[in-house]
Amino acid sequence: MATTLISGGTVVSATGRVLADVLVDGETIAAVLAPGSTLLGHDLAGSVDRVIDATGRYVIPGGVDAHTHMELPFGGTAASDTFETGTRAAAWGGTTTIIDFAVQRAGERVEDGLAAWHAKAAGRCAIDYAFHQIIGGVDDASLRAMESLVDEGITSYKLFMAYPGVFYSDDAQILRAMQKAADLGLLTMMHAENGPAIDVLAAQLVEAGRTDPYFHGIARAWQLEEEATHRAIMLADLTKAPLYVVHVSAKQAVAQLAWARDNGANVFGETCPQYLYLSLEDQLGAPGFEGAKWVCSTPLRSREEGHQHHMWQALRTNDIQMVSTDHCPFCMKGQKELGVGDFRAIPNGIGSVEHRMDLMYQGVVTGELTLERWVELTSTTPARMFGLHGRKGVIAPGADADVVVYDPNGHTSIGVGETHHMNMDHSAWEGYEIDGHVDVVLSRGLVVVDDEGYHGRPGHGAFVRRGLSQYLV
Repeated sequence: MATTLISGGTVVSATGRVLADVLVDGETIAAVLAPGSTLLGHDLAGSVDRVIDATGRYVIPGGVDAHTHMELPFGGTAASDTFETGTRAAAWGGTTTIIDFAVQRAGERVEDGLAAWHAKAAGRCAIDYAFHQIIGGVDDASLRAMESLVDEGITSYKLFMAYPGVFYSDDAQILRAMQKAADLGLLTMMHAENGPAIDVLAAQLVEAGRTDPYFHGIARAWQLEEEATHRAIMLADLTKAPLYVVHVSAKQAVAQLAWARDNGANVFGETCPQYLYLSLEDQLGAPGFEGAKWVCSTPLRSREEGHQHHMWQALRTNDIQMVSTDHCPFCMKGQKELGVGDFRAIPNGIGSVEHRMDLMYQGVVTGELTLERWVELTSTTPARMFGLHGRKGVIAPGADADVVVYDPNGHTSIGVGETHHMNMDHSAWEGYEIDGHVDVVLSRGLVVVDDEGYHGRPGHGAFVRRGLSQYLV
């Protein structure tokens, strides 16, 4: 097995930073050493197969994006990134592990949905991957099937309080699923929006001729996210089921999570880059149909109401524990344009898997986050939350050699073409400038990205069986 020495860099963890060399042996990290260390009296750099000079740069654990949707069928079409194209784009951006979602709908078997997603991903991924399980139809059969998830290496599942007729679970179904999850130690992930109320508001807007993408955000009002978040918290409290609320976008929903945590609840939340940078006014309100590029759920929130500022604050105070992407890309042509004349038919999703590490680093540059918090939010906490800690999210002996060399003096211009590798005909982030650059990416010891380009391959990425969350008490 090949050996690699990453020398001269500053190793950044969730708890600090230190000048150190990182020795990689095969697929794992063998040692973190004082700079210039020797091996049996010999220069270590002369004893390895490859030396990566990280002088003046940060050496961080590869990113863990715990919320992606490759090839997800939605709204009469499917997410445009395959597991091959999506994981390649992730690698370009310094993400070395994704956790995607296997899907079961009402009337379908959980086992069949999981098998289908294994078939989509196997032999196609450039980086390692794992699965959550969507339970879109809570019934006796699906509840029984949940009992086998831990043995399959899947220790979290997702419910939806939105999308009636597609994935929606009512309160009785949520209660039953949470009871089962509490018994099994599974983490309940929740899409917290009041779906039936949203459908009423959306229908009323369309009837009134308000059909542009902007009204997607109006129909999915923050009150309906706050209400659903509170209801999910109460059901979790009743059942003693740990709760993880996905893609939190409204400051009022954050307040519900903070209240629950302050009262000792085992409740967590994630946000996404779009809720930190983008807004109802600037993006969803773009002229004509242009706002469709930024239609996602939960929706972008009003900048005038201060949601974006509050999200950054919540990341600093740990009221929100991590940042994922909810990567679910759709092209404008042939996909987003399905909703011309009716925002309800626009496929919901934004492509960000390639840009999360950069966008969050820009928060370091602007003083929103520390370097350590950047690593914690994007790598270490996702690994701990979802049963990957020890293998992923840390630079430590025995961990997988998922390592990123990041240049704080570099620059990244986000857009299409050469600076965009997702399978999309546009970018939600086109025009954004990042004061930093992903220089080298290793996935289990293999250099997949460096200054010469992309060296990864489909099939290098392996399915990772997850343990129980290390955040659950």
